[in-house]
Amino acid sequence: MAILKPRTLSGFMELLPAPQQQMERIMEVLRQTYSLYGFTPLDTPIIEASEVLLAKGGGETEKQIYRFSKGDADLSLRFDLTVPLAKYVAMHYSELSFPFRRFQIGKVYRGERAQRGRFREFYQADIDIIGDGSLAPINDAEIPAIIYKVFSTLGLKRFQIRVNNRKILNGFYAMLGLSELSGDVMRTVDKLDKIGADMVRSILVDDYSVPEEKADEILKFIAISGGSETILQALEGYRGRNSLFDEGLDELSLVVKYLRAFGVPAENFVVDLTIARGLDYYTGTVYETTLLDHPEVGSVCSGGRYDNLAEYYTEKQLPGVGTSIGLTRLFYVLGEQGMLNPDLPTAPTDVLILPMTEDLAPAVSFATLLRENGVRAQLHCEEKKFKAKISYADKLCIPYVVFLGEDEIQAGIVACKDMSTGEQTKLDPAATVYRIKAGLAEKNKGSVILE
Repeated sequence: MAILKPRTLSGFMELLPAPQQQMERIMEVLRQTYSLYGFTPLDTPIIEASEVLLAKGGGETEKQIYRFSKGDADLSLRFDLTVPLAKYVAMHYSELSFPFRRFQIGKVYRGERAQRGRFREFYQADIDIIGDGSLAPINDAEIPAIIYKVFSTLGLKRFQIRVNNRKILNGFYAMLGLSELSGDVMRTVDKLDKIGADMVRSILVDDYSVPEEKADEILKFIAISGGSETILQALEGYRGRNSLFDEGLDELSLVVKYLRAFGVPAENFVVDLTIARGLDYYTGTVYETTLLDHPEVGSVCSGGRYDNLAEYYTEKQLPGVGTSIGLTRLFYVLGEQGMLNPDLPTAPTDVLILPMTEDLAPAVSFATLLRENGVRAQLHCEEKKFKAKISYADKLCIPYVVFLGEDEIQAGIVACKDMSTGEQTKLDPAATVYRIKAGLAEKNKGSVILE
């Protein structure tokens, strides 16, 4: 039989055990932080009926989606976690309490060109708040405030949450008589960071037949810059010309006000009129978050308000707001830039127990004691030389190794070695557990990310 060469498909990430432990640490920070704000965990299927996923994906979704047939079924892999959420809420409306607050960390799939920091299979970490009939504007501000909390807890400082409102953009384009082209214009403007102002203007004029003077007006409008207050003040100059614009400006002003009340520093958020988000289901507030020292990576967290996402699945009005962290992309950048804390333990276990006697009962008992006290423990009972067992612990960076021989068993003590310092103690089992727990608490100090 021919031996196949093992390989991982382009655009798919597989991690070795140590970096996988780092990824799990980040996920745990996300879970704990989301829970602090009253969000419940949720999981939805990776495969959905194509009609569900494509009902209101819009934009380039259909080009990127992984679609296939199984028998008579037309199926697709989910491309985000928001559209399946809309289906879920519509299905379980009578069983849920509103506002419904959920978080979900799961893989999604997009058939786009794989490149540095961009993957075809990747984790997203989402939070969403769904209302029944209405949803208070303060929720639009709480979502980015939670993202600030998440990133700060992880250890990031140099990041910026960029906020805008699509009602402002739609209202402005209506002022220019471009309402029918507003979706195309927004998707083009959303690419400004990637392709530059000249290319944006060229696409607007050549591809969408926007008159040159109106294309210039658009570029002038989205170039309004400065601090959030400066931009809001400039936008006030357009008030009174379009009711949708005025509504969006009121909402954006509230978001800025409440972000401050939530304690988000001014340096970590800004109004940015270029932000539109490519997906068509966003209707109001929109967000993108970038790492200031790595603008080439693009947004690592994005989202916004959607008032009609569930309209294809129910006649009920279920407005929502949410955001999604591109977790795989974020992890890739952090690792590439050496920003993941190398001092935090990445071992699969806290203690490696080496039985030195034929009778394994004392070693099993001590492993049970450790686990009852929340300490991860592994027995190494293979017929290997002592040096090989120590090498095993070294290679996996296991913090502690316990030796249990006849002398220790007879004396009722445990020999324990701290692998980072080389210090070895011989204490009774309870004292050894206490020492290990104290040592682990010290070793686990510090944030996941270094800046």
